[in-house]
Amino acid sequence: MSQLEHVVEVLRPAPVITPDNELYWAAAREGRLVVQECAGCGERHHPPRPLCPDCHSPDQVPLETAGTGTVYSYSLLHHPQNAAFEYPIVAVLVDLDEGPRILSAMPGLDPGAARIGMRVRVAFAPTRDGGQVPVFEPIFSATALHEGAATNATGNEDAP
Repeated sequence: MSQLEHVVEVLRPAPVITPDNELYWAAAREGRLVVQECAGCGERHHPPRPLCPDCHSPDQVPLETAGTGTVYSYSLLHHPQNAAFEYPIVAVLVDLDEGPRILSAMPGLDPGAARIGMRVRVAFAPTRDGGQVPVFEPIFSATALHEGAATNATGNEDAP
C-alpha cells in the first residue's frame, strides 16, 4: 500500500447518504460507477436526483458505466485546506463516455501533468466508513508507458 493510499484510507470522510443518492453510493461501495438514466426520455445525468432535469419524469434508473472518459476541465485547489486531503487537489470535470459530466478528483497526479482532453478511468478511494468514493486516474497508452508519457485525447503526449 502506498503512503497516499494509507493517508486516504485513514482520513477521507464518508459521503452523506440521502434517498436520492443511496444507489450511487451503494454502487461505489462495490467499485462500480453509475449514473442515472431517465426511463421517460432516455437522457443520462449526474449527480443523482429525484426527477429528470430534462423531462421531469420521476422514473430514474441506475446505469452502470465503463468508468472511462475525458477531462473536460480541471482546477488546482489550494484552499481552504482540510486534513482529509493532500494539496493541491487536482479537481476534474470528466465527460464520461456514456454522456454525463462528473466532478471528481485525481489524487496522486502531479498537478503539472493534468491536461484538458486527457483520457481517464475511474478508481475508488476508501472512506472512513468502509465505503469508497470515485476518483480518476490517467489512462496510459502502451507507447506512452514505454516512453514515460501519458497520451491525451488529441494524441499528443504529455509528461505523466
